[in-house]
Amino acid sequence: MEQPKKVSSGNDDRWSLHGMTALVTGGTKGIGHEVVEELARQGVRVYTCARNEADLDSCLRDWEAKGLQVSGSICDVASHEQREKLMQIISSKFNGKLNILVNNTGTCIFRKTEEFTPNEYAAVMATNLESAFHLCQLAHPLLKASGFGSIIMMSSVSGVVSVNVGSVYAATKGAMNQLAKNLACEWAKDNIRTNSIAPWFIRTPLTQTALDNKEFEERVISRTPLGRVGEVGEVAPMVAFLCMPVSSYITGQTICIDGGFTVNGL
Repeated sequence: MEQPKKVSSGNDDRWSLHGMTALVTGGTKGIGHEVVEELARQGVRVYTCARNEADLDSCLRDWEAKGLQVSGSICDVASHEQREKLMQIISSKFNGKLNILVNNTGTCIFRKTEEFTPNEYAAVMATNLESAFHLCQLAHPLLKASGFGSIIMMSSVSGVVSVNVGSVYAATKGAMNQLAKNLACEWAKDNIRTNSIAPWFIRTPLTQTALDNKEFEERVISRTPLGRVGEVGEVAPMVAFLCMPVSSYITGQTICIDGGFTVNGL
């Protein structure tokens, strides 16, 4: 079994991702878009996917113009068959090896628990949790073959504490956090580390609609010790760090990027 790169205070490679490969799901908008750019700027060859072809094509053209090594294809990660096809593409493109898997795609239906329909429940579960679980399964041999693999679950503070975003969404994020802990132990022997990142309100196209309501934004800020909403550029660097050799002893953790929200006690 190939050993991970040794961490040495005199070795700049401990902070480097150059030459690694990554799959980032849902990389055309919000946090996912910033994660793609952050990794690509670090010299990672990134593959991403999205459901909207026009959005994907636009992003790919932009990344090419910036000189970033990013490619991608259409994929609805809620589909079992499309997930399998996606991983076949990844295996072919990266010669059967993958260093980084970022399960970023997610959806949320704002509904009271008693009002959720079976179809809505199934849709949220399939997109958030089932996709992450299955992609981890499919990626395992590729991550193992790389000799130094990292899985990042893009979770939420709603998987850590109660937030008024709906019980089904929260359940998927809590399950993702636990999945990361289990895989961290189960796959440690394969040199695969797994961690969760749990953001609070981050300014994205998805959250901006809610934040445009100034009363709502003020409530969010009032519960956040740093007194502001987070930015995508404050989440993506943590993804990069957790995939670097310098973080090689960090696994099974849920790291909240929340301006202090989860420790506030309000």
